[in-house]
Amino acid sequence: MAVIENTAVGRDRTAAATTGAVAVAAGLALLVVVLAAVDITQGTADVGAAEVWHALTGTAQAGDASVVVASRLPRMIAAVLVGVALGMSGAALQAVSRNVLASPDTLAVNAGSYLSLGVIAVTGTTLPLLASSGAAFVGGLAATAVVLGLSGIGRGTVRLVLAGSALALGLNAVTEALLLLFPQRTEGLYRWGQGGVGQNGFDGVAQMAPVIGVAFAGLLLVARRVDALALGDDAARGLGVPVRGTRITTVVLATLLAAAAVTLAGPIGFVGLCAPALVRPLSRRFRGLSRSRVSLPVTGLVGAALVLGSDVLLRAVVPADLAVEVPTGVVTTVVGGVFLVVMALRTRDTAGADAPDRLRIPGRTAFLTTVVVLGVVLAGVTVGAVLLGDSKLLLGDVVNWAQGHSGRVVTYVLDTRVPRVTAALLAGAALALSGTLVQAVTRNPLAEPGVLGVSGGAGLGAVLLVTSVQAPGSWAIAAAAFGGAAVVSSIVFGLAARGGFGQNRLVLLGVGVSAATAALISLVIVLSDPFDTTRALTWLSGSTYGRTMPDVVPVALVLAVGVAAAVARRKELDLVALDEDTPKLLGLGLTRARLGFLVLAVLLGATAVAAAGTIGFVGLVAPHAARALVGRRHVRVVPVALLLGALLVGLADLAGRTVIAPAQLGAGLMTAVIGTPYFFYLLVRTRR
Repeated sequence: MAVIENTAVGRDRTAAATTGAVAVAAGLALLVVVLAAVDITQGTADVGAAEVWHALTGTAQAGDASVVVASRLPRMIAAVLVGVALGMSGAALQAVSRNVLASPDTLAVNAGSYLSLGVIAVTGTTLPLLASSGAAFVGGLAATAVVLGLSGIGRGTVRLVLAGSALALGLNAVTEALLLLFPQRTEGLYRWGQGGVGQNGFDGVAQMAPVIGVAFAGLLLVARRVDALALGDDAARGLGVPVRGTRITTVVLATLLAAAAVTLAGPIGFVGLCAPALVRPLSRRFRGLSRSRVSLPVTGLVGAALVLGSDVLLRAVVPADLAVEVPTGVVTTVVGGVFLVVMALRTRDTAGADAPDRLRIPGRTAFLTTVVVLGVVLAGVTVGAVLLGDSKLLLGDVVNWAQGHSGRVVTYVLDTRVPRVTAALLAGAALALSGTLVQAVTRNPLAEPGVLGVSGGAGLGAVLLVTSVQAPGSWAIAAAAFGGAAVVSSIVFGLAARGGFGQNRLVLLGVGVSAATAALISLVIVLSDPFDTTRALTWLSGSTYGRTMPDVVPVALVLAVGVAAAVARRKELDLVALDEDTPKLLGLGLTRARLGFLVLAVLLGATAVAAAGTIGFVGLVAPHAARALVGRRHVRVVPVALLLGALLVGLADLAGRTVIAPAQLGAGLMTAVIGTPYFFYLLVRTRR
């Protein structure tokens, strides 16, 4: 009798769970229908709900019917398809990686697909839409494989986010280089790269819908095996599930969904991250949603609601003629950045400090030798940077120019080239010192001003000024960059301070805020004049083009103050970087010291960005390499990091000006290309 009662209770619970899941799915489907109905009535043309209804029923005037059938209806369907594809893709990737932050964005799928399509555009190859989707799929799948291989399955969220962010930064740097080098062939690619669901007819929708449908069906077929993976690899094998095959199949299908979405609408940011996170609390309340066969379609509906909701919100808030210019992906990326910040605040930070003590501590002779060698190499790079470029000079020309006896051509070349070289060297040194301070304060060897949002904030402030004021001065740009960096860094560090600057929390906060600032930068560029767009892109690429000596004065002054402070406070810096307890036992005000060093780091990062644009990875690579060369004492780390930072950016600037002369690439793009492999090396080296 008891068995019969228990069985009945179990059936009742199962039925209730199923009913609850069906109710949730029905509610979401209704929400999507309502949002779709609102979306199709919005636009620049004077076509309201009544005209839309007449067009759908075949009784509208030709003009109204054309607007609805050729533009609004494909746009609405594309938004639904993209949302479903990204939502399901994110849910599948999170399930097989057992990581709640896995998504097409954090696994660099979008960046890989974007680069693939950029390469096709540059080569002038004309491909049908399905073939373009195949190229995007290959690029996205390759990026996913790299990120998962470096971060490891189930090895933590921060490693995955850092690996994905670094790879995305490197791939986007290459894509931006293509945009700058081939502006004619890549016309419109930047705007497309921000993600927009606008369509011209049904061709794209009709060709991508079957691809999404096949991947959707494939994921449903492997759903039971995916559920088994949640129990752990050993348990799944015990149930007869081929773990490796299931994982590969799921990743391939999820990447296919993301690639189809990218092909149809460009990179739509963070939908694949937010949609599964919104379904997760529901699955705890309605147990039927815990099964992948149910949760995947439900997550797809949430994704569709997110994309449609963003599109509806954008066109409801922004005037219709202006809303056309704003990509939907910008809105979803801003929302996703905020969402990542919330996730970071709710994540329990259990990471401990890295073990710098394990680094070898070379003797004084080795330190002096390192400084001398780096000084000589830096001098050689400086001389080469002054002599080489689109016009090659001799040392005698430089001597004559310094004495005021050079000809007009030589004078013009050196008057423009010397400030550029100076800006690159000073910006590199400033970023290196800023990274040294940030890594010491956070005790995180993977932290740097760019990852923590300082560069993004500075870039946003400077781009706002560059695109709104004609020919702004260097001091004005420096002030705008500093203002942006101060605001963003205050947000990041203020939120992180609640948890005592925990490593994981600080990095996740920085990545989230950086994503939001990057989206806002894209929004400003898209809405600005095309001439300002080129200026802003060139500036953001880390170019030293057009710099004058007054431009480098701010960073020179701040760098001088920063070096003096770092040298004077070197022992405090050592203590802050050591642990939590030792500084307190020795009477050091840890909070005050941290705040002081972080303010100095923000100043250095902001003025460096103002002098040479956004340059990534220098603040990461230079301090780490310095510690590897001379140990962890900052009396040695600071000078070596300064030399390495100046050397890296100086070399990148020289390569960018000479390798493909007379065309040029910004130093920021070159350092990203150099820094990404080194960042991966650090991830592999710190893998446990």
